[in-house]
Parts: sequence; C-alpha cells; structure tokens
Amino acid sequence: VQLQASGGGLVQAGGSLRLTCASSGSTFNDDSIGWFRQAPGKQRELVAAISSNTRTNYGGFVMGRFTISRDKAQNMVHLQMDGLKPEDTAVYYCNQGDWFGTSYVKGTKWGQGTQVTVSS
Repeated sequence: VQLQASGGGLVQAGGSLRLTCASSGSTFNDDSIGWFRQAPGKQRELVAAISSNTRTNYGGFVMGRFTISRDKAQNMVHLQMDGLKPEDTAVYYCNQGDWFGTSYVKGTKWGQGTQVTVSS
C-alpha cells in the first residue's frame, strides 16, 4: 500500500495549508493514519492521528490550530493547518499505524513527505 502526501508549500505566518494523505489501498479507510513532521536537526514528531472510527490525537504543540479528518469516499486523510508559525516549518509525512490505548503508535509505512515552510 502506497501513501501519497501532498499539499505542502510556502505560506506566511498566520496562514493556512491543508495536507492530504491518499492511498489506493482497499483497506485505507480501515487504517489508522498519523501525520508526523521532521525539521532539520530534530526528531520526527507526531502532529496528529486519526483512527478508522475517527478517534483523534494531537501533538501538544498543536493547541487547537490543526484539525485531522478523513474522507472515506475519497480514501483520503486531511490535515488542516491554521495559524501556522515559522516553527511549524518541516517536512510532513503521513504514516499508517495503530493505537495502543489512547496513543497512536507509528507503523512502518510512510508517505514520501511534503515540505511546509512558514515565513515570518
């Protein structure tokens, strides 16, 4: 199953972007999907995750600025990012994972990454 991440770009601080993770896999709508990001010199960190029944989890730095959702008709998961800050600049990856209790656990399948750059 291939994951395709798209929607990144250059935006000014305070702006918005919507990232999309898509897959042609027949089980995508049954999969839990997470968005991660990695800035230069930093570890990859969880941004948001969503289960097949739309349970969600967010990284602590999100603070209500981002919303993860899924479109089962289109086999897509979206990450709406509002109020972007320069520190949100990173490569964003989608991931197929699972849940352990209330926590998302990343799996081994990753999309190719999409660059988000927020200028001040």
